[in-house]
Amino acid sequence: MFDFLEGYDLLGAFWTTVQLTLLSAVGSLIWGTLLAAMRVGPVPLMRGFGAAYVNIVRNIPLTVIILFASLGLNQTLGVSLGAADVETINFRLAVLGLTAYTSAFVCEALRAGINTVPVGQAEAARALGLGFTQVLGLVVLPQAFRAAVGPLTNVLIALTKNTTVAAAIGVVEAAALMKEMVENEAQLLLISAIIAFGFCCLTLPTGLILGWVGKKVAVKR
Repeated sequence: MFDFLEGYDLLGAFWTTVQLTLLSAVGSLIWGTLLAAMRVGPVPLMRGFGAAYVNIVRNIPLTVIILFASLGLNQTLGVSLGAADVETINFRLAVLGLTAYTSAFVCEALRAGINTVPVGQAEAARALGLGFTQVLGLVVLPQAFRAAVGPLTNVLIALTKNTTVAAAIGVVEAAALMKEMVENEAQLLLISAIIAFGFCCLTLPTGLILGWVGKKVAVKR
């Protein structure tokens, strides 16, 4: 029944999906944290930039962002992100696009976590002489991350599924391989079931493990 799989690198395609997810997740967490800091910061210009970025990016389809990274940045402006071959360039551009898009959702998840921290704690830290950066880094964000594990888990799962959009610019991940297999093989239902099972193997353990972590690290009020 599964003989037709011998000519396809199924594990390699899912490994590309995993790489896209992990690299984009790290980038999104860093940029999303900075955006959240901007949105709650004391500088009006930074707050305005953070709010504008989040509201604009969240309302642009991911496919448009990925295509802009390829057609706009690479083919029009010549941005290659330090890569020489087309395959690596497309992979890095896909990571950039996924990071730019997902960070907006990470920002909002963290901002919700920040809102759970009692205002009195920040005021007490300022009374001790701590600056905004110190209050945010030492008092607010550690508690915000603990409160936001659940929402961030949902963002990570959504990111895993969103990696399929990278196929639009030629990144050979699971969705691109599925398209090729469907075109070459008369096994539509079986191929769809295999790819769906592969994504379930990636997302279900992530949800269960991070759900357990979220309960363990939750701040008791």
